[in-house]
Amino acid sequence: MALPLAGIKVVEFTHMVMGPAVGAILVELGADVIKVEPIGGDATRRLLGSGAGYFPTYNRNKKSIVLNLKDPRGLDVAKRLVAKSDVLIENFRQGALDRLGLSYEELSKTNTRLIYCSEKGFLSGPYEHRTALDEVAQMMGGLAYMTGPPGKPLRAGSSVIDISGGMFGVIAILAALQQRHATGLGQKVSSSLFETTIYMIGQHMAQMAVTGKPAAPMPARISAWAIYDVFDTKDEQQVFVGVVSDSLWQKFCATFELKELAADPDFKANNQRVLARDKLMPQVRELLRRYTRDELITKLEHTGIPFAPIGRPEDMFDDPHLLASGGLADVTLSDGRTVKLPTLPIEMNGKRVARGTVLASSGEHTVEILRRLGVSTGDIDQLIADAVVEQS
Repeated sequence: MALPLAGIKVVEFTHMVMGPAVGAILVELGADVIKVEPIGGDATRRLLGSGAGYFPTYNRNKKSIVLNLKDPRGLDVAKRLVAKSDVLIENFRQGALDRLGLSYEELSKTNTRLIYCSEKGFLSGPYEHRTALDEVAQMMGGLAYMTGPPGKPLRAGSSVIDISGGMFGVIAILAALQQRHATGLGQKVSSSLFETTIYMIGQHMAQMAVTGKPAAPMPARISAWAIYDVFDTKDEQQVFVGVVSDSLWQKFCATFELKELAADPDFKANNQRVLARDKLMPQVRELLRRYTRDELITKLEHTGIPFAPIGRPEDMFDDPHLLASGGLADVTLSDGRTVKLPTLPIEMNGKRVARGTVLASSGEHTVEILRRLGVSTGDIDQLIADAVVEQS
């Protein structure tokens, strides 16, 4: 069965995470995505440290063409690509593509059906001129404040705002595609890092509005449930356990044969347990410390009580659920090595949505794409000789 976005043509001028994440989702859903890279290739390919995983994660299954957009001939190729595309994605600094003549206003003159997605630091307003990063948005928007202990703001342990901002970009693109069915016209859509952060911390803003009290950082919060924490085990591992209803409290007590606690009127209802947390939690910590991590998992597995062993990213390569359910797929890197990386976390018709995962080398599809645009072999050779385009 064809993937849902089969036939949709996308061209992206992106780097780092947020913009590529938009194309990464669209390509997994079946779109044909062409990534335009500068001469020498996207610098994201060469990042070290925490950035080393960006390119293989968010650029799989895309075709790669390398263009010198400062050369009129390279710019002409880009415009011809866009003219044949349904969607354009970009996440460069404000006005960068506009100065090259690749603004929505210019491109929509020749492609009225074009949906032009700009992924930015800020939406329209007083801050729109600023340059933002995932970390800037987390710090500015209150997420870092809520993540770290009081006085020690801490960014989340993943590029959550880049990725979520990319997801909102996809939502806007899909909405615009649907609207195009009715109007026949494309439009410009945008999502941003700062506003994505604000959407995520909206629950804490609402808490302030409802209670009149500011939300405390998560490590210092007063939990809505008494048992909702990380517990040490006998083998010096850790497991999170959350008892979030009165029925689960009874299940918890039955699982661990806690007849006295189950009968104690001070612990009967959730709010009573929260108020008696100082009395209850030492007993629960001592109880769970009697079990090893695996023993505790076995004990809780089929109870319906929320629990989670504390995992690390490297543990996920061998996770039995991911391996059995298609949650990981073999990805062939540009150097020929094969690794397992996460697939799109959705099912359609009961099946995971995934494509054969290949990471293109820089400019791997340059000649193929130029031929598709009708450029002659002689002209292609000249463009390569003049460093207007590159092929791998």
